[in-house]
Amino acid sequence: MKSALLSIFAFLLSVSVFAQDYAIQQLENSPRHHEWVTIESNDRTLHNFVVYPETSEPAPVVIVIHENRGLNDWARSFTDQLAGEGFIAIAPDLISNTVEGIEKTSDFETSDAARQAIYSLEPDFVTADLMNVLEYAKTIKAGNGSFAVAGFCWGGSQSFRFATNAGEAIDAAFVFYGTGPDTEQAYSNIEVPVYGFYGGDDQRVNSTIERSESAMEKFGKTYKYEIYEGAGHAFMRRGDDPEATSDDPNVIARNKSWDRLVTLLSDL
Repeated sequence: MKSALLSIFAFLLSVSVFAQDYAIQQLENSPRHHEWVTIESNDRTLHNFVVYPETSEPAPVVIVIHENRGLNDWARSFTDQLAGEGFIAIAPDLISNTVEGIEKTSDFETSDAARQAIYSLEPDFVTADLMNVLEYAKTIKAGNGSFAVAGFCWGGSQSFRFATNAGEAIDAAFVFYGTGPDTEQAYSNIEVPVYGFYGGDDQRVNSTIERSESAMEKFGKTYKYEIYEGAGHAFMRRGDDPEATSDDPNVIARNKSWDRLVTLLSDL
């Protein structure tokens, strides 16, 4: 019995390690320029992972907001992939230096500890961080003056919420399986198109779409979304797994969403 338990533990550990390794390998094999940039925000140092595309032309800048487990390897991999399509991508580590003795997400002992830190953040604290990241984005000389925000899960909700605070300072918000603002009046402050990406098997999130759609229509705002049949929550990350098969609904949803995102960003 002991031997069997050890074998199961080793298998689970290997799966966990691989799940992280494919993103790390993608980053290590990337030809693009990566750098960590620090800015001062909310009286502490905020770390940001920045990736530049290989292009001879000025490019739009996209702020990438991570899931509820922080700026993990997959979130950085997505940021790099986005740069691979010709966009400058900035991924702030929104829980950097929010817990004493912990600089970045990677310093948390577990992803659950990172999640706890994220859910301890006050909404206005997050908004101030994103505003400061946007101000930094405006200083990037390789940018073309267009700015967008894209987020996943918790980050998707923050992307929607940031659209209520940023006004015309951004050009679009992309919400991946995130919920809309809590109050109807908040939608009235949105000045840019909001694009939603949702999995068909994610009713917890999808049950809020009608409320967002109604509020956006009431205030004459643009809200266009797609629901991908059979896909679950976090399909962008799950669909990136190289071990997933091509007929996996999460892979299909990820690929369709990716094409849609790149097309929309290219039109900014």
